[in-house]
Amino acid sequence: MTNKKSYQMVITTVMIVISLICIIPFILLISSSITSEEMLVKNGYSFWPKKLDLSAYKYLLFGSGAVLRGYAISIIVTVSGTLLSLLLTIMFAYPLSRKDLPGRNIFSFFIFFTMLFNGGLVPTYIMWTQLFHIKNTIWALVFPNLLMNAFNVIMMRTYFMTNIPEEVIEAARIDGSGEFRILFGIIVPMALPIIITITLLVGLGYWNDWLNGLYYINNDKYYSIQVLLTKMLENVEMVKKASSAGASTMKMPSTSIRMAVAVIGALPVLVVYPFFQKYFVKGIVIGAVKG
Repeated sequence: MTNKKSYQMVITTVMIVISLICIIPFILLISSSITSEEMLVKNGYSFWPKKLDLSAYKYLLFGSGAVLRGYAISIIVTVSGTLLSLLLTIMFAYPLSRKDLPGRNIFSFFIFFTMLFNGGLVPTYIMWTQLFHIKNTIWALVFPNLLMNAFNVIMMRTYFMTNIPEEVIEAARIDGSGEFRILFGIIVPMALPIIITITLLVGLGYWNDWLNGLYYINNDKYYSIQVLLTKMLENVEMVKKASSAGASTMKMPSTSIRMAVAVIGALPVLVVYPFFQKYFVKGIVIGAVKG
């Protein structure tokens, strides 16, 4: 009993330390975003604002149309990209989970091959810009790199194989159900944990993505919130140019505004994640077991 209590104490201490390592930077980020520009320049960052100042958030919400537009673009891209990616992943994973699929091993090899090799950045860029002509369109934030992920397909295929009883599918076929009815009427409701897990992974990928904007977008009309933050970190003057005409005389806090945009960018994830957490853990554990 003594050894067990000591073990639990050590594990608890380690988890507390890891949690603090994750939480402390975010606390510092929030504190810096509500600290006056003068105090940040004079005293640097601190965990408690020496002089409270919300001018960075006022500027972002009322003085800059770029941030609100970036938020709208990020929401549109995340929702549409996640739904489309989830549909394609389910449609690809379900046939691969069926042992009677002709050429199943060949298709499985193709999806696994993409986890090890890709065409490279330059050929990919040429393909999307010269063949599909998606540069400076909202589709440039949806299609490249994020739409399909081989790891997600394998996880979902494994879940279908190990957690959906074969007898259920056979019974549905005897009742006259077709493959689409079986997939969306039986398989999908039974695979809710892995579907929510994939939804969260893909959604986070779309929300946090800035590389597609860097490669394929040079029109600020299509900047997502993450691309906007990246541009601001490079040059805060970009925000002044993107501001509405009526806010041109507003004094912009260049340091705290970076922190405020980072907080605004991370806020939706912090709000949504607790609702998906229980499904996320279950889906990862079950879907990652090889079948």
